[in-house]
Amino acid sequence: MNFDDTTITIILSAVSFLAGFIDSIAGGGGLLLVPSIMLAGFPPQVALGTNKFASSVGTGTALINFILKKKVVWKIAASGIAFSLVGSFIGTKIILIFNNETAGKIIISLLPLAMLITLIPQKERETKSDLSSMDLYFKTPLICLFIGFYDGFFGPGTGSFLIIAFHIFIGLGLVQSSATAKVFNLASNLGALTVFIMGGKVVYLLGIPLAIANIAGNYLGSNLAIKKGANTVKFFLLLSLTILMISLIWKYTVE
Repeated sequence: MNFDDTTITIILSAVSFLAGFIDSIAGGGGLLLVPSIMLAGFPPQVALGTNKFASSVGTGTALINFILKKKVVWKIAASGIAFSLVGSFIGTKIILIFNNETAGKIIISLLPLAMLITLIPQKERETKSDLSSMDLYFKTPLICLFIGFYDGFFGPGTGSFLIIAFHIFIGLGLVQSSATAKVFNLASNLGALTVFIMGGKVVYLLGIPLAIANIAGNYLGSNLAIKKGANTVKFFLLLSLTILMISLIWKYTVE
């Protein structure tokens, strides 16, 4: 590897660390890493595949950390995971029919509302055990079906939207929402990564250092969320949504 390649790897590793840090708290890390890999000269499919390799390992690290600190609400994860996968499958099929750009412009118009909702104080559950049948068997499947559909249909910001939805509609605390969302993120990442690996779209020489940096970012970010609580998650959630809105505006109105 010559000097230029080494420099690129170091820069991308720094971006991967930051992406993992943000992703572990509020989602949206791929919004930083995928464009950075593409700017380094890699094709879009390779950028997506290599990002999935790094982010899957990193998300797994954050999830383990949240599990050890008992922040994951397993009842929500268990009741929603199948619906998330079904929604993602349907969304992937539908995107082959409909215009991707239309979806992007719709999301741009909805993001300010999502950011406003995030700022509104919500009543959080005192415990994880007072989840109702409505929460587990109606709200959670519906949330996971719709956001899973979005993940398959469009994708950016899926983790952030899961955190908001669990917080607003189920009443989970922001840290619990972030931790529980990681279960869905990891399942989705592993599914996509399998496809990219089979298609030969992962550059391991780059992906391994990016994964190591992403692990470090996810570990530190998840620890920060656990120690500092809801306000930290809220700050990075707003940051993630802002990055998403800027990237979508650039892609669908400027380019």
